[in-house]
Amino acid sequence: MVALVVFIRRSAGRSGATKVQIAERRAGRNVILEHIGTAHDEAELAVLMQIARERIRPGQEALDLGLDDAPAGTGRARGVITSKRCALLWDVLTSAYARLGFDVLGDDAFMQLVLARLVEPTSKADSVRVLEEIGVPHVDVRTFFRALDRAVHRDYRGQIAAACFAHAARHGDLTLVLYDVTTLYFEAEYEDELRKVGYSKERRVDPQVVVGLLVDRGGFPLEITCWEGNKAETATILPTIRAFQERHGVADMVVVADAGMLSSSNLKALDEANVRFIVGSRQTKAPADLASHFRWHGDAFTDGQIIDTITPRHAGATSENDTHLRDEPVWAPQTHPKSWRAVWAYSSKRSARDNKTLTAQENRARAVVAGERPARKPRFVMIKGDAAVLNEKDLARARSLVGLKGYVTNIPADVMPASEVIASYHDLWRVEQSFRMSKSDLRARPIFHHERDAIEAHLTVVVTALAVARHLQELTGLSLKKIIRALRPLQEITVSIAGHEHLAADPLTPAAKHILKSTAHPQEK
Repeated sequence: MVALVVFIRRSAGRSGATKVQIAERRAGRNVILEHIGTAHDEAELAVLMQIARERIRPGQEALDLGLDDAPAGTGRARGVITSKRCALLWDVLTSAYARLGFDVLGDDAFMQLVLARLVEPTSKADSVRVLEEIGVPHVDVRTFFRALDRAVHRDYRGQIAAACFAHAARHGDLTLVLYDVTTLYFEAEYEDELRKVGYSKERRVDPQVVVGLLVDRGGFPLEITCWEGNKAETATILPTIRAFQERHGVADMVVVADAGMLSSSNLKALDEANVRFIVGSRQTKAPADLASHFRWHGDAFTDGQIIDTITPRHAGATSENDTHLRDEPVWAPQTHPKSWRAVWAYSSKRSARDNKTLTAQENRARAVVAGERPARKPRFVMIKGDAAVLNEKDLARARSLVGLKGYVTNIPADVMPASEVIASYHDLWRVEQSFRMSKSDLRARPIFHHERDAIEAHLTVVVTALAVARHLQELTGLSLKKIIRALRPLQEITVSIAGHEHLAADPLTPAAKHILKSTAHPQEK
């Protein structure tokens, strides 16, 4: 039997070219029968090797003989790459988009805007470049901007919210939702009805908008709202919760928010709407809430100690806690109509952190009192006459409260124990993580749009991209950056050789295999 082999001849020059030929072994020599082509990179070499294997008879082996002095064959043909496409990356993204139910929009331009932002967050116009670089056929720039108009007029956000709710109901836990707000600034000089200068979490003085985000326990987005830049945080939570309830017909739920949402009117309104809440309390409330503890036990706490007590519903109201009783009251709406349940916890780690902060504040205060720092009044400095003096009383009180963290709720202890109240509040880091993803990975800011509809459409694109990113992160256990970094280099390449097109693909890396396995439909695994 005549042995046919695939003969690979590497150039000795700097070109790095590799010739792929079919040879026949005759009397100890290799006789070139056909020159398949010349490869200039690994992708072209893989294509030519596959062509050569298909042309030799079944059962023959492909050998790299490494002979540099073999005679040139006939039928020279050079392969030309006609297209490159990040097929795996695009398939993973489009599959996730469809699995979340977002394809109900039936708008390819909107989908391309969303997925391009996941690959490389940039402007709407520059999304064309991103899609071209990954080899995805796309609409033109004008169609992208028309998609933004459709997003507003066809209420894409409402449809996306419905799909997100359905997904979370199937795979998550909607008995508890997390709410927080952030600010997004504009590269603009002047304010208007929406873009206003207000309190900025980033300490900026640019016009901004306030964005409220409601997520499930895992951080998956459920509802996003947009407010004027000078809107108070406390004024955003009720409309957001009510919109969520009306949209989905939800009644029984627990809302978790930070201390910024702690206002007596907010808590009263949530309670009257039969919404259970858990919000952070302010450390300054501890002396009144823990008056019984301080009277009977002093200011000594043990690591992990939890005190379940009550707190007045309104600032300045008389406490219903009788400090003459050693035991803390057990909150119930019927027995304590003027109070909410308060849970306080002590942590030695938090104590060390708080003490470090207080020491820095004390040092700044002493420097101001000594005239070593500018007269801007820091914490623990008070003015007596014309002199600045250290407020020893306030400093001592602050020292007595280090390590304490409080939580206010309207959930009775027999429904949710104190430890679960604390654990639920600690899930707030997930909504903060979603905001960080939106601002960094998805670059929701700065916003360059100046009309309200365009701003709302931009936020709809961002929240849709956030949902896809969160879904992929949940499936793979990998961040969006790692997913893109693993899949974007893997390309599907079409090479034209002698008038025939051949398909080749980069070999799968271990990370890519993990992502594909994790994101495959259950029936495909």
